[in-house]
Amino acid sequence: MLDPYGRTISYLRVSVTDRCDFRCVYCMAEDMTFLPKSEILTLEELDRLCTAFVRLGVRKLRLTGGEPLVRRNVMTLIRALGRHLESGALEELTLTTNGSQLAKHAADLAAIGVKRVNVSVDSLDETKFRAITRWGKLPQVLEGIAAARRAGLAVKINTVALKGVNDDEFDRLVTWCGAEGHDLTFIEVMPMGDIGDDRLEQYLPLSLVRARLAERWTLSEIDYRTGGPARYVRVAETGGRIGFITPLTHNFCESCNRVRLTCTGQLYMCLGQNDDADLRAPLRASESDSLLEDTIREAIARKPKGHDFVIDRRHKAPAVARHMSVTGG
Repeated sequence: MLDPYGRTISYLRVSVTDRCDFRCVYCMAEDMTFLPKSEILTLEELDRLCTAFVRLGVRKLRLTGGEPLVRRNVMTLIRALGRHLESGALEELTLTTNGSQLAKHAADLAAIGVKRVNVSVDSLDETKFRAITRWGKLPQVLEGIAAARRAGLAVKINTVALKGVNDDEFDRLVTWCGAEGHDLTFIEVMPMGDIGDDRLEQYLPLSLVRARLAERWTLSEIDYRTGGPARYVRVAETGGRIGFITPLTHNFCESCNRVRLTCTGQLYMCLGQNDDADLRAPLRASESDSLLEDTIREAIARKPKGHDFVIDRRHKAPAVARHMSVTGG
């Protein structure tokens, strides 16, 4: 699948649920209203949609949420999608998780063919971790990460850079990830959804983060890609890698190969734009996938060149009204 700018669309991120057992301060309001279950696609429908994308050329599939592992019977879907790994049609099946349920499922994920997972860890201080996630327990997450490693899964740690909150821990995170063998990716706050707080107060440009890290660590550019938007450096002192996802200070739209599918069947061609395509209607209109595939192709044909994310004193409102948990992280 080619978009209007000649970019090959080979990566699908799928939100299997908008629900989460955390309420991270940069992602959700504490008192969230979630989608009615009647609007959520069944696991069988999600499998059919993902399979259509694989047939059209998607080679990497990432399951997200909300928190994907809180969806009831989600392992049934993951096992079903594993057949595309066995056939060779899919190169990678992975997921992004908060780690709370990972200890329970890590061994099964590895058996299905999942090779790596991304886990969100914004602080290694239990009190601060609780404050950021509101409901999360750091020991539970760390046990999930340990279980993933025991199962043979590679773990990448995602950390959202929050000004005045966790910016005193970045060196500690680099040290910990280096010792544990985890890649580490820093992410800028994204202006999505009403969270009840001022994101400008949270926003920390990663250009500043990288400059601060370079005062202590020897960072060298490397040509390493995972299919996502992160740009990586090597840390000489630990041998580890650090990625930077910079939608605001240095957007990554020129190489975008991704589209996002929500748990209600809405396809967003860009994380930072409101244009979407309804795939639930053609999915349910016919047992044949021809109408569904035509709708997907038409949507890809109008993928925009880039997003409109801005955070400054004049742009305090969210760039898009929907929360990240709805779109699929």
